[in-house]
Amino acid sequence: MSDNELGMFLRARREAVTPAEVGLPEGMRRRTPGLRRAELATLAGVSVEYLTRLEQGRDRHPSPQVLTALADALRLSADERFCLLRAAKTVSGDLLACPGTAPPDRSVRPTMRALLDRLDPAPAVLLNRLGDVLAFTGGYERLAGPIGLLDGRSPNVVRHLFTDPRARAAYPDWDRVADERIAVLRAGCSPADPHLAGFAEELTGVAGASFAARMAVPAAPAVHSRDMGAERLVHPEVGELRLVCEALNPSGADDQRLVVYLPADDATSAALDRLAGRAPGALRAVAG
Repeated sequence: MSDNELGMFLRARREAVTPAEVGLPEGMRRRTPGLRRAELATLAGVSVEYLTRLEQGRDRHPSPQVLTALADALRLSADERFCLLRAAKTVSGDLLACPGTAPPDRSVRPTMRALLDRLDPAPAVLLNRLGDVLAFTGGYERLAGPIGLLDGRSPNVVRHLFTDPRARAAYPDWDRVADERIAVLRAGCSPADPHLAGFAEELTGVAGASFAARMAVPAAPAVHSRDMGAERLVHPEVGELRLVCEALNPSGADDQRLVVYLPADDATSAALDRLAGRAPGALRAVAG
């Protein structure tokens, strides 16, 4: 394996992007079909000298902000952003998290599984402090599965919202939902939590400015479900739903929260019943 994985990745992606793809004129004849270093440096807001050091392996510690700027300038996909972040970690030797704070709890107590069984057909999900999906009801699977939220081995509600293109279509009020997800994420973690820092660094590299800008502002007061109002979700099978949620902290599990989604109107109630294959009225709408 090369000891300059980051530099090789940056150069390969730079040479694979044409000027037209980033809105630049073709100009005079080029030795390679891709971008010149000066062009990429200008687009990313870094100096040519610094970009040269990165590509040549003479600088191995780019900041998350620089990586995000380069990823945005190169129009990297989510998968490519993961590759960029991994390459940066490989050459720097940094770790995403440091010892000293307990990792996010991923255990699910038998009593919590029993409670989720009894909550069906209501959509309900157990999350840890970083938004990892730990367990869920069949109703939640029918709600979230078709929009891609449960894809992959370690689904996470924050990562899905900021990195999966399907999330933009699923949430008509995406900006408001994004603000709320970040507020809940930060309220559930200590500012010094190294696992939050690692998660934020990962998503900054993958999601770009939409995530980084929200994490950069001062922390907002804790968000409670009663403050959120109805959340609109466009389901591929039954159309637009209006949902209200209640978030509960299970006894003895401060690192986890149980989120239950309830229909905000009769149309949503009927749609959730159709998804569950149940007679109308199984889930009654929440008044107000």
